[in-house]
Amino acid sequence: MEAKGLPGDVQEFFQALAEVRQLQIDDFTQILRVMAHRPVIIRLLDAPLHEFLPQHEILLAELAELRVKGAPDHELKEKEEFLQLVESLREANPMLGHRGCRLGLTYPAIYEMQMEAIITASGNLIKDGVQVHPEIMVPLTSHVEEMRRLRQTLTGVADRVQQQMGVSVPYKFGTMIETPRGAIIAGEIARESDFFSFGTNDLTQMAFGFSRDDAEGKFLRYYVEEGILPADPFTTIDSEGVGALVAMAVEKGRKTNPDMEMGICGEHGGDPASIDFCHHVGLNYVSSSPYRVPVARLAAAQAVLKQNG
Repeated sequence: MEAKGLPGDVQEFFQALAEVRQLQIDDFTQILRVMAHRPVIIRLLDAPLHEFLPQHEILLAELAELRVKGAPDHELKEKEEFLQLVESLREANPMLGHRGCRLGLTYPAIYEMQMEAIITASGNLIKDGVQVHPEIMVPLTSHVEEMRRLRQTLTGVADRVQQQMGVSVPYKFGTMIETPRGAIIAGEIARESDFFSFGTNDLTQMAFGFSRDDAEGKFLRYYVEEGILPADPFTTIDSEGVGALVAMAVEKGRKTNPDMEMGICGEHGGDPASIDFCHHVGLNYVSSSPYRVPVARLAAAQAVLKQNG
């Protein structure tokens, strides 16, 4: 990521990426060292860019205050330019907007930086005699071409770093299936993936057409209390709708790649009924928050016993 000869704001962007790269190398090194011998799934940047910037309304208030106080012109100009940047990144529906793999394709330097950090951290640990197994996960894939292009680019980055370091890192490259279209064309996406992780939180939002933040605060509790829905679909997976998409994706993905590892991430991974469903459709694992791990393990064991009669 060479920044020489570029405009000032572009140089600042690459300088910031270089700082984040080192922070990520340090983080990944610690995580992979602790998890030695075990696979570690690392999701590439998923959040919309606006989440890393101050709120638009706060900046407006700060700018108005500066004007009232008679701040110098250069200070006002700097604040106005920053406000314009934040304004350009605002989205009406950011959860369906410029995030996930879409961000990685339009701002390739971000994902390339993350890939460099993962392979660099892994390579250093391998040189120290530590076995590592990073699994790089691309979020929000809904078209096979997204996955194909990102895999091609990031594999090139990984090859370059490994050659420079003189090491070979045993990594995998997979994706999150969290859009209905991604589930429907899972067989195509499986051609470019070593594993699937189902992002059931986003998949539930898109399948129901619910904005989770709005639904939970306004009508979802009423729906459950009145029996319109049997359960909160963000707590217990909707087996008839969202579950059908997951089952379809599992079948199509394994038809293309029979040995694919598949699991889910999100809150459903700690719910006993959802875990039973995951076992039924043939998933290999679930992930859950730390405090729900004991419940998840018990539910997984019960699912196996139930199947075996």
